[in-house]
Amino acid sequence: MDAPPNPWFSWQYLERNWGEVVDALVIHIELTLLAVTIAVAISLPLAILARRIPRLSGPIMGFTGVLYTIPSFALFALLAPYTGIGRTTVLIGLVMYALLILVRNIVVGLEGVDPDVVDAAKGLGYSPTKLLFSVELPNALPSMIAGLRLATVSTVALVTVGVVVGYGGLGQLMFRGLQSDYRAQIATSALLCLALALILDVVLLAAGRLAMPWNRQQGKRGSRAARKSARAQLESAS
Repeated sequence: MDAPPNPWFSWQYLERNWGEVVDALVIHIELTLLAVTIAVAISLPLAILARRIPRLSGPIMGFTGVLYTIPSFALFALLAPYTGIGRTTVLIGLVMYALLILVRNIVVGLEGVDPDVVDAAKGLGYSPTKLLFSVELPNALPSMIAGLRLATVSTVALVTVGVVVGYGGLGQLMFRGLQSDYRAQIATSALLCLALALILDVVLLAAGRLAMPWNRQQGKRGSRAARKSARAQLESAS
């Protein structure tokens, strides 16, 4: 007897399990957005502290680095006896993994601010708080947005590991598909994870461009300057 068909994609699977797929996707999105939001709220003051007090930079970066090296399965399993099986355990793990990426990129962004700009602001009488929010953070935005994009995409992937404590969003579907060798279930959950990561990345990229209009203007001026330079080289060569 021939084996039943087992395609990698099946509309029938989606039609029969639409509600389950949507529920898993919603859980995946909620976990991702909540974890990244909490991680940003924690990493921003940590990064500012590391920048303001250099002697704390090493311990802060070292601590977040150690957290990042813990294997995800082991971390969720270690947390489960204390935080229970479910959402809280997964969120704690996701936040811990996002901290290193966010803290490091914020610190790099703050360190990359032009010292002349900082000195000029101090000369104008800016207080440390006004200097931070009016000069340093806006100038550090490119690095911060890059870190946020990386942390978000990696969090989308790590949510699936939450299946080890029974709360993995699309990872639940993927795991059941692997157990039953149901290819359509595996492929559907994997493709939805990929699509979610791409959509969130594009949204953050667009938001970053809207938040940094001066970068677009500099890019346009740079492009015009490059075209003029190339044209001048061609004319001199001819």
